[in-house]
Amino acid sequence: MKKAGYAYPSLLARIGGEWKLYLLAFLFILIADSIGQIKIPVWKGTFIIFPIFYALFLGVLTGPNTLKLLDNQKVKAASGLVGVAILPFVAKLGINAGANLSVVISAGPALLLQEFGNLGTILLAMPVALLLGLKREAVGATHSINRETNLALMQDMFGADSPEAQGSLSVYIVGGMVGTIYFGFMASMAAATGVFHPYALGMASGVGAGILMSSAVAALSEVLPAYADEISALASASETISGIDGIYMAIFIGIPLCNWLYRKLEPTLGRITKAGRRDAKQAAHK
Repeated sequence: MKKAGYAYPSLLARIGGEWKLYLLAFLFILIADSIGQIKIPVWKGTFIIFPIFYALFLGVLTGPNTLKLLDNQKVKAASGLVGVAILPFVAKLGINAGANLSVVISAGPALLLQEFGNLGTILLAMPVALLLGLKREAVGATHSINRETNLALMQDMFGADSPEAQGSLSVYIVGGMVGTIYFGFMASMAAATGVFHPYALGMASGVGAGILMSSAVAALSEVLPAYADEISALASASETISGIDGIYMAIFIGIPLCNWLYRKLEPTLGRITKAGRRDAKQAAHK
């Protein structure tokens, strides 16, 4: 009872200090929801701009580096609320997968093994990151798709202010704004080729990021309306499984692979850019 008595005033104090954050979040939701989805047909595919894009853009616009309606303390408080905010969505994924359990079971071990495919992107992303001039940020940026669990992992392993955590956060933000548009278009284009089975496309949509999965499912449902329910069920199951085993893939395979590639490639690729050569000279003089 004593602990509860102390918790209540501190909760009220926190709400009182962060009221502007909650008010702006509510306004962003109203604005984004009123705009809704914008679908732009492009050849056989579709660009879909989701409401989350507008909300993220408004959040960046009001941040400490632009209009400065929110300071760094409020931004840090908002990042801690992300996990709480997505819990209802995670519960919805589980309900959707459970309602179509027979379809999920028929997919067999493919749902569990698909996470190995996500590791293949490291081999492409790491060299590109180094060519762009990233240093240790490249490890955090390329080890995974960088959603909420990966942000927490980077902060736990390397520290909240580390280059690795900054790289992970950068991809998280870009993925939320640009990734939703790209992912939906890519999914619709893949479906239009007729090469992949709708079930495979549904499983591929669940990469561990809810907003990206929603974008892909919406696009696939437009192109393959007869399989809309099955695609949604498999995407939900894939999303849940990716969120569980993806973190272990990152710990035991993804991050060690990134560290190994960084040691092998950075001495060569890291010197190609002008900034890389400058940093190398500075390190040599120390």
